[in-house]
Amino acid sequence: MPQRAPAHATSGPAPQTPFFRSISRLGPAVRPILPRLVAGLAAGLATSALALAIPQVLRAVIDQLVANGTQPSAVWGAAGVVLLLGVLEAGMMVLRRLFVIEPSVRLERQMRVAMYGHLQDLPVAFHDRWGSGQLLSRSVADLGFLRRWLAFGAIFLVVSVSTVAIGAVLLFTLSWQLALIFLAAALPIMVYGAVFRRNFSLATRRSQDLAGDLATTVEESVHGIRVLKAFGRGREALESFAEQADRLRETEVAKARHQAVFSLVVTLLPELALGVGLVTGIWLTATGQLSIGSLAAFFATAAAVAQPVESSGMLVGMALTAKTAVDRHFEVMDAADTITDPADPEHPAATRGALTFRDVVFGYARRAGDGADGGAARPGGDAAPAAVLAGVTLEVRPGETMALVGATGSGKSTLLQLAPRLYDVEAGSVEIDGVDVRRLPLAELRRLVAVAFEDTTLFSSSVRDNVLLGAAVREGPEAEALLAEALDIAQAQFAYSLPAGLDTRIGEEGLSLSGGQRQRIALARAIAARPAVLVLDDPLSALDVATEERVTARLREALTETTALVVAHRPSTVALADRVALLAGGVIEDVGTHAELLARSAHYRWVIASLPEGPRNLDTEPGDLEEAR
Repeated sequence: MPQRAPAHATSGPAPQTPFFRSISRLGPAVRPILPRLVAGLAAGLATSALALAIPQVLRAVIDQLVANGTQPSAVWGAAGVVLLLGVLEAGMMVLRRLFVIEPSVRLERQMRVAMYGHLQDLPVAFHDRWGSGQLLSRSVADLGFLRRWLAFGAIFLVVSVSTVAIGAVLLFTLSWQLALIFLAAALPIMVYGAVFRRNFSLATRRSQDLAGDLATTVEESVHGIRVLKAFGRGREALESFAEQADRLRETEVAKARHQAVFSLVVTLLPELALGVGLVTGIWLTATGQLSIGSLAAFFATAAAVAQPVESSGMLVGMALTAKTAVDRHFEVMDAADTITDPADPEHPAATRGALTFRDVVFGYARRAGDGADGGAARPGGDAAPAAVLAGVTLEVRPGETMALVGATGSGKSTLLQLAPRLYDVEAGSVEIDGVDVRRLPLAELRRLVAVAFEDTTLFSSSVRDNVLLGAAVREGPEAEALLAEALDIAQAQFAYSLPAGLDTRIGEEGLSLSGGQRQRIALARAIAARPAVLVLDDPLSALDVATEERVTARLREALTETTALVVAHRPSTVALADRVALLAGGVIEDVGTHAELLARSAHYRWVIASLPEGPRNLDTEPGDLEEAR
């Protein structure tokens, strides 16, 4: 089973940006909840300060007891103070959580919605280059991790650094000799930390990209499960998936190894320093250079400082993973929406449905070195596009049905997708009623042009919702009448006999329906939009000839004022068109009626002879087969 090239393989390692430069990009999104996060940070710092205050109380009590003898009142007083500090510390921990959880979850939701909206706005060319799993991992896993890091990881990191800094000052005030021993242990940690950050950042980026590739493979396999089963390729798909999973596992193990070594360093060195410090502290106490209370307070403070030091590996790892998540998030959010509303829009003087292509040039841009997969696409220069259309000029008259024919790969589907601006032409223009589609507001253009594709996409919703997706009205008697008419024209009355009628949920991508049923629902959706121009990319390829003729006849009756441009892959479709355009070599080679082109064009006769007579898709149900007979 062919697999997408891993993200890191197609485009190389992602460029590394400084940590604070990446994190600072969250500023506009974080600003509304910043007061709550600061309050949570303040509660965290208060918790740390209270924890460091307890050893100082113990120092005073122990020194007083050593100086004045055992006094129960002093012990009870100190115990009360320690208890009060402990209760306050617990209260601050609760407040920290209350301050940060709700706003961080709200921020995650806002960023996720913003990304989804941006993905809706981005042109089809962007989605051609990106694997769905990569986008899924960025919009779900990465943003989920960012929320956890903002609510906990970032605050704990600042609190830990502050605890270590304040604790170091306290250690020096208690005993500068012992503090120097701990400082000597901290220097190797700082040196190794730089190495750890670099290695862990690279491993984290690789891991998150591989996880996106793995998600893409799962999605493709689930959607293509019928094909895998039909060809008996489940085992090969499993083996290929296992190889990808192994690469992810190896990367995760490498991450864990880097973090384990760092945790070993930051745990072992402070513990060794404690051992050396204990021997030195006893000697200092024995020689009278350090009080017993100060010695006890020093080690209690050192224990409070050691905990954040030991957890620094995890916190730094979380911070670096969050930085990578931010980079991956903005790789998508920085993608430019190249198909936008014009600054100074125009409107047709009258809506007649005239569709004109004038010297249209277009090619699909690919990144240098890219294969079929664009899942790893990242900002960067694109290779020069290979021209698919090299100067197409074609005029479809208002109310006319024109068939577009040509050899496989001649650019028929590409030409159709230029009409609703799913792509923009590189040169020339596409016009509706004399107005360049780039001068029309997108909402108006998509209202004027409706599309039905050969590869039918239905949504996991009811038949009603799918058909009325592009309709001007979605509810009420008018919508019901429109729905009934569209289903009738598309010969999709089978929808009424589904288990819940028109409210039947048809399943993800409509896979619970046959190929012919999906195509008729998709055609009904295009009809219900009531367009001035109907663009059909061979939407009836899964139907038998008799059903196709009935659908076409009903289309002619009901849409007499609608202009239709139809990619035809069967002679029956071609024969029912008013005129036929022959596309070859990136240009329109000839235009005329079916009979005219048969008489004068050898290339047209060859194309027509190569077209299949019957359905090309055998994904039909018994009812459809009986209908075909």
